[in-house]
Amino acid sequence: MSDDATTGETGDADDGGARGEVEMDFGESGLVPAVAQDAETGEVLMLAYVSPEALERTRETGEAHYYSRSRDELWHKGASSGHTQTVEEVRVDCDADALLYVVEQAGGACHTGHRSCFHRTVDGEHVGERVFDPDEVY
Repeated sequence: MSDDATTGETGDADDGGARGEVEMDFGESGLVPAVAQDAETGEVLMLAYVSPEALERTRETGEAHYYSRSRDELWHKGASSGHTQTVEEVRVDCDADALLYVVEQAGGACHTGHRSCFHRTVDGEHVGERVFDPDEVY
């Protein structure tokens, strides 16, 4: 990961090309949502939450780190499954309160064994690909 890709630097024409690190707004919860998107296909893989420490670890290692709200701890994606996310770029939304991780996904992103956590419609139709058996992985 290059420094430019991970710092959330701005360089829009509207700001005259000024560059500087974006200060994230982690709000009262200390977390921001992060969408993981496949770098090659553009497919949305998952949504998780990121703490300042998780963002720092992601930037240091080049692999996705999140904050598990259910376990109340830092979470290295793929630590137990081996289905890691190599982060190619981190983008910040316009309000600096959400992130987009552009990733190379190894294996499935979803703990249910699917490539994407978004594997069904609101009507319950199964539309995603199952790429591993969670009983064999976890």
